Amino acid sequence: MSPVKRKRANRNAAVACWGIFREVEHSPGRQEDDAAILEAAGRRLEEIGPEFSVDYRLPTSVTGREADLPALAFSMCEGRAALEALRRWESRGVRVVNSPGSISNTHRERMMPLLDEARVPVPEGRLLDCGGPLPRGASHDALFSACWIKQATEHKTREGDVVFAADRSAVRDALASLGERGQPRAVVQRHVEGDHVKFYGVSPDAWDSERDAAPAPAWFEWFHPRERPVAGHGFEPRALCDIASRAARVLGLDVWGGDAIVTPAGEIYVIDVNAWPSFALYREVAADRIASHLAARLRRVARVAV
Repeated sequence: MSPVKRKRANRNAAVACWGIFREVEHSPGRQEDDAAILEAAGRRLEEIGPEFSVDYRLPTSVTGREADLPALAFSMCEGRAALEALRRWESRGVRVVNSPGSISNTHRERMMPLLDEARVPVPEGRLLDCGGPLPRGASHDALFSACWIKQATEHKTREGDVVFAADRSAVRDALASLGERGQPRAVVQRHVEGDHVKFYGVSPDAWDSERDAAPAPAWFEWFHPRERPVAGHGFEPRALCDIASRAARVLGLDVWGGDAIVTPAGEIYVIDVNAWPSFALYREVAADRIASHLAARLRRVARVAV
């Protein structure tokens, strides 16, 4: 990771923006990739215009009580303390990308109803208390016969956060394990057979004012992860782009990624959406698109109230 703060000779005359790194606990095994895309976007932003000056901060240094604030913060942090600090920054006029509200929306217990409202195709799911009894009935028995148990209140990726279960006993064990780790709730999501597709996107500078509209993203890419077998089920990439854009819009994300399943019939189901992934396979082009998005935002900012 680069030095936390980097100064420029013309910093006082430039529009200041800060890049906020992701917490180590929210980036298991991906710290270098996460830092690399943040810094690449910052470098490209400074190349776009001499009026932009970029410094970097660790999430532990973000308090929300800083005397001087940037015009814009581009942030990968996800921890509650940092997000609360960024909310205080927003209340003082700072533009934050992604906004702390949109990052919180990627937590599965908040994301599920939002995606349903936007008619994003997702597998059937239930939000359950980790310490409560399992609901009964034919529909639940069918769900529990092949499902994924995912922690609901944060967006981490560590051992035990996402577990496959094939019967009620396995579901009960997975919920109990999450409960022992302090997770109050979990999402139980139906398993869908098909090809795994990952997608990346950068939103347009301004969403359409219509709530249901999802204009084409400024940049979109998809790929099959190399570690997963691919059957080669056909699908329409434009449909995937439209579905992913609709999900990003309702969650409020500017820089985003996610996962989907393509069934043998070509149906597309979104199984996860996350804020600002590492873009490891597309780092340079993603950094360019992100920087262009940030520059457009910055050029609309006159001053920051402090």
